[in-house]
Amino acid sequence: MYLGDLATELIEQIFISCTTVESVVALSSTCHRFHSIYSSRKLSVLANVAEAQYGPLHDITQLLTHNDSQFAHVPRSVPFSLALLAQIVRTGRVAVRWANIYPFKKWKLDSENRRLLTSTERYRVRRAIYRLWLFTAAFHTPYHPRHTRANPTMQHERTMLLHNFSTIQLAEMADMHAIMRDVVSSNVCPSNGTIARKFRKRFPDPADHQLVFNMNIHLNYPIAADHYTHARSWPAALLSSPFHAKYRATPHHEPGAEGWGDDIAHYYVVQDMLKLSPEQILWLKENAPYKGQVQAYVKELGDWFENNGETFGQTLELVICERDGGLEDAIGLFWDAVGCGRAGVTKDEEDEEWREEGEEW
Repeated sequence: MYLGDLATELIEQIFISCTTVESVVALSSTCHRFHSIYSSRKLSVLANVAEAQYGPLHDITQLLTHNDSQFAHVPRSVPFSLALLAQIVRTGRVAVRWANIYPFKKWKLDSENRRLLTSTERYRVRRAIYRLWLFTAAFHTPYHPRHTRANPTMQHERTMLLHNFSTIQLAEMADMHAIMRDVVSSNVCPSNGTIARKFRKRFPDPADHQLVFNMNIHLNYPIAADHYTHARSWPAALLSSPFHAKYRATPHHEPGAEGWGDDIAHYYVVQDMLKLSPEQILWLKENAPYKGQVQAYVKELGDWFENNGETFGQTLELVICERDGGLEDAIGLFWDAVGCGRAGVTKDEEDEEWREEGEEW
């Protein structure tokens, strides 16, 4: 029997069983009958497939429909439409890219145990990204400058959003937040030590070049002139492969100047940069290899961004304390569980002890 001769109900099930939006569109283009069946059930078919590819749609909808006139913690429902689908696809693709990055960062120092994520774990990554992104969209804005961090009203609004999620789901968010922190600290704003390590990996001979680190490492310092003033005089090889060429010393480029400091100074830079959305962090990782480019990007965001660290970690600890009756030991237990893998995106499903503790919290 030809595929086109199947009953309409079976063809509809084939559409619903597709795993990507692109597959549905391609299948609908194969013949007039398939296109006719697809057109009559387009929204329901696309909603099912979008849930499978980019879900959970509930969380991505909360992100896409948020605006400054609404409380972030109040659930919102909107009818599914093609316009909404276009936004879901764009946002979902960002979450999918983070799901691809996760194994490399999670097992960076444990490469022998590195593996692909299961479909359930990729779902958790996407869910955590949407919720972290919503937190950023709601509370990492010009309307939340540094002096409002300890404001009781602002703190209450932030905790109300996180109270929507179970402790097990908060652990997934904390796990994903740690992955984002690693991307920022290693790729977007590498420390002086990271720059030195990568430089020596490429140029092991100490006689090649001695790195000179710039002490002006924070976001509010002027952009180094050598990143732009002399750009046209750089060698063609330097311009063609910036992610590797930034470690090459030239008369107009000092690799040590790409470092963002060490220890405390670098910590505060990373705290500032974690206010960026997951999409912005990925964009900087892939399109801004030089420190001067990152500084220019951040400068365009406004003065509120500088010296004003992210608030997710602080808010998360407040919520954990509130759920455990104010015991500070709960915070340590929570971070230990996330750090050792008992909780988070790749948590052990058979760990009943942690599951019971998470449900109690």
